[in-house]
Formats: sequence, C-alpha cells, structure tokens
Amino acid sequence: MSGNVWEWCSDRYGVYGSSLQTNSAGPSSDSNRVFRGGSWSGDAQCVRVPYRADDTPDNRYSNPGFRLASGSDSKIR
Repeated sequence: MSGNVWEWCSDRYGVYGSSLQTNSAGPSSDSNRVFRGGSWSGDAQCVRVPYRADDTPDNRYSNPGFRLASGSDSKIR
C-alpha cells in the first residue's frame, strides 16, 4: 500500500521514547497527525514503512489519502 498516496493515521505525531514501541498512538496532546507510506510526489526514502510525516488534519493537499479497512469478521459483498 505504499507509494500511491500518503495514508493519514489516527496517531498523534511526537517523538518516540527510547523503549520498544508497539502500535504507539503517540502523545495525547499534539494536534498534528501522522501520515505514512509516501506518495506519487515524494522521494523514495518516504516510501519506507517506518518513515512518518505529520501535519494538521485540516490541511488539504492532493497527495494524502486514507485506506478503507474491514473488520476481521466483516464480509464485503
């Protein structure tokens, strides 16, 4: 799913702690949100899964998007 559009995440942007992070949602107070995955207009280094960028959710660009996901017990018909 990397490289088409940046994927907005619900995580808030912040510096990770030095301990192992597993599915961290980030700090509870920052207004900036994370986006990952790179886009058609970005550099190749941004397509790496660990790379993340941030911005406020009210900004509008042509290269971020979102991914629709279905729950594990849902069936798409």
